[in-house]
Amino acid sequence: MYHLSQFSPLELLLTGTAAATFIVQVLYYRITYTRPYRKSTVRQNALKKDQGEEPRPPLSVIVYANNESHNLKENLPLLLSQDYPKYEIIVVNDGSTDESDDILKLFENDHPHLYHTFVPQESRNLSRRKLSLTIGVKAARYDTLLFTRASCHPLSDKWLASIARNYTTPQTSIVLGFCSYPPAGGFFHRLVSYDNLLTGVQYLSAGLEGHPYSADGKNLSYRKALFYEHKGYSHTIGLQAGDDDLFVNRFATSGNTKVEYAPESITRSAPFDCFAAWREMKASRLSTERYFKGSRLWLYRIEKASAALFLLSSVASIVTGIIYNHLPTATAGFLLYFFLYIIKAVVWEKLAALLRQQTFTAWLPLLEIARLFTSLYMRAYRLFNRRRDYTFNISGK
Repeated sequence: MYHLSQFSPLELLLTGTAAATFIVQVLYYRITYTRPYRKSTVRQNALKKDQGEEPRPPLSVIVYANNESHNLKENLPLLLSQDYPKYEIIVVNDGSTDESDDILKLFENDHPHLYHTFVPQESRNLSRRKLSLTIGVKAARYDTLLFTRASCHPLSDKWLASIARNYTTPQTSIVLGFCSYPPAGGFFHRLVSYDNLLTGVQYLSAGLEGHPYSADGKNLSYRKALFYEHKGYSHTIGLQAGDDDLFVNRFATSGNTKVEYAPESITRSAPFDCFAAWREMKASRLSTERYFKGSRLWLYRIEKASAALFLLSSVASIVTGIIYNHLPTATAGFLLYFFLYIIKAVVWEKLAALLRQQTFTAWLPLLEIARLFTSLYMRAYRLFNRRRDYTFNISGK
């Protein structure tokens, strides 16, 4: 039998820290991260019981495109063949120099509900995407808007219907959707997939709890009246980013926001070509976080910090136990790590299936380590590139 006096203060500190952060992590996964999964069954049962006719307001789908002729060829047919009575597709061509314009004209010949407009390449000192989306909103004929990108496609022809059914009352002004990352080989793509699923579950869970704080512009809907009421993106006119996450953070409430993540409501993006493209997207997200209101972002930062502290303390407990030849210390560290891995693996397996994304269970230990290091790298990268956050640097001067 071992007595506490036989263990060094370092061993007690490491094991105690590992145990405390283990409890914190279990609570986050049991309460917060499983919320979309737990509520999905309730939502599906509610839909089955509701035999009334679902709301089907006319929809204007606004698609942002920038030199994406290949994506337009692949994805426009899926957007144009939605099983929905009245909708239009508006593609905003952001100064593309490829064949995008020709492709759009060809599609328009056969699809009268497809329209396109463009942003001149010469437009300066503005966020080009915000300008593009504003042009799309002004061109929209209908009050209910749905936003996505040319690099994305719906996984079902019921995409529009599944989003629109949430507009059951005049008070509903925002619907948050989810965009999955496609199955792809290699560690990099699994890391992006893990990060995408983690980020999506965080804002979906917060929205389900009644505290919406962020969104993904690749699958986001809101009313045109809300856009005009708050003067569009004028509140973040000096920032390059913020057309989706900051807009929702500023104007979404528990009373005007709903969350939709049924299988037919999910879109899927094209994979990133390289690490640099993903890095720029992550840096763009980081540039808006410091303007977020509310406590939800800080709650997830606490989760990230506790995950890092658990990883360090549990591994250190194992190593220290081996060095001091104390089997209980090493065993405690190992068992805590093993049980938490099982809990996380089960949760992410279920969430990946729910949100139509590839699983990464076997890679999870490495992905968690990579997440910590890439997070530090992204923050350091943005620190030295902060001038890119602002629209007055768009001209490169």
